[in-house]
Amino acid sequence: MGSEDAVEGRRSKVERLVAAYGLDGMGDELVDSWTGPEGSRTSLRDLADEFNRALLRAALRRAGRNPTEHAVAEAYETLADDDASEGRKAELRNDLSRAGVDVDALRDDFVSHQAVHTYLTEVRDATPPESTTDPVATDVETLQRLVGRTTTVAQGTLARHRDADRVTLGEFDVFLDLRVLCHDCGADRDAVSLLRDGGCACDDDRAR
Repeated sequence: MGSEDAVEGRRSKVERLVAAYGLDGMGDELVDSWTGPEGSRTSLRDLADEFNRALLRAALRRAGRNPTEHAVAEAYETLADDDASEGRKAELRNDLSRAGVDVDALRDDFVSHQAVHTYLTEVRDATPPESTTDPVATDVETLQRLVGRTTTVAQGTLARHRDADRVTLGEFDVFLDLRVLCHDCGADRDAVSLLRDGGCACDDDRAR
């Protein structure tokens, strides 16, 4: 093995991919997102998803495409989600292959949250500040991200079938209502509001 190969072998996966895909500044973004102020820090899993979307975006641009953020997010969701339909996966693979993207190589390049952690801690010597975040606030953010992600996927699915003339649909919006029904007090509340407000009216009913 030559000296360059030896150096390459010692580099972390994230380091190699930053260089290979020309993701200048991505390393600094990962560090800033992981060690940022409380309330704005990004989890390792979300950072891995962000990094993988950046790989996909770079691969598409190399293939001569200029994808929107929505298109990148939808394509990544399909490639990374084991529950995505086989039909949709095959459709996307064929589309990417026709554009000159090696889908199997791209998927092999996708990183895990452990790889991101190794890069941040061992390569960049980054340490997240000690967290004093309210666990309820953390879970509220998680729910909001999940709702946003599901809404984005639904919008993309509907638009794709509309644009392919499979369904008739004009300009549209997608609304996702995540609600909680308490069987004890009868409260019907938005899940995020319920968490932020400290619960339903059960304690009031018991106090009377």
